[in-house]
Amino acid sequence: MIARKQLLALVAITLMWGFNWPMMKFSLREMTPLYFRALTMSAGALWLFAFYRSRGLRMLPQGPEWATVVKLGLPNMLGWHTTAILGVKELASGRAAILGFTMPIWTVLIGTLFLGEKLTARVAVAVVAVAAAIGLLMAHELGTLSGRPAGIVWMELAALLWAIGTIMMRRSHLTLPVETLTVWMLILASLCLWVMAFALEPWPSWQFSGAMWGSLLYGAFINYGFSQIIWFGMARNLPPATSAMSIMAVPLIGTLAATLIVGEWPHWEDYVAMVFVMTAIAAVLLPSRQQRALSN
Repeated sequence: MIARKQLLALVAITLMWGFNWPMMKFSLREMTPLYFRALTMSAGALWLFAFYRSRGLRMLPQGPEWATVVKLGLPNMLGWHTTAILGVKELASGRAAILGFTMPIWTVLIGTLFLGEKLTARVAVAVVAVAAAIGLLMAHELGTLSGRPAGIVWMELAALLWAIGTIMMRRSHLTLPVETLTVWMLILASLCLWVMAFALEPWPSWQFSGAMWGSLLYGAFINYGFSQIIWFGMARNLPPATSAMSIMAVPLIGTLAATLIVGEWPHWEDYVAMVFVMTAIAAVLLPSRQQRALSN
């Protein structure tokens, strides 16, 4: 049974992650994507470093632990965050959130195809549902004059990289705290993003509106800061079904919040695709009756 404190924390983190999608889209009105990612990620990482160090956590990897940070950081942080922000630039933020959260399905599909995991009816349902969602949104992008199907490719690449990173994380033997690993993955990824942004994008003017500065603070200290702290504080004891429901709710919140924050009105294709993706997430993450019976 989930405690009231856990429930409040879960609602908070789901809202934070959901609102982050239109907040990213809003920020790209005044800032290029790589500089936006580099700035918010590095600020958030340094804040997390200071927070966890003040709580007595070991914050410096040692010896071979650095190789683990680099290996896991490439898909989990640099890959996911770079391709996702490029997808948000091309697509409506709600649509990007729907496509980005196909990542749990890619995780189980990779496990089935390459790691010898069993192909279950649930996995089959999830794959069909995600394929239908992607096909529906791709058809809409191709069918409109302003459509940008490349954004769908970016978002599915982001989801695939996240899935690969998740599998690598599960199969790694970690000797340093997960919080420390995450902070250093963020730091190293942000350094790479600064280099990429400097090479590929014009230097920002830094003469932003007040709303833009607020959006940057949200990205740094809410998305990369408080949400990470809340997640680490509750993830170890969170029931799988509850975690799945949170993940399912993020694209819904992102799509609805986009109307308020950036004035994006979803099309019927977005709502149908959202149902497909939420169905797929439920199929692969919600425990079956047998699993619930065994846990009881």
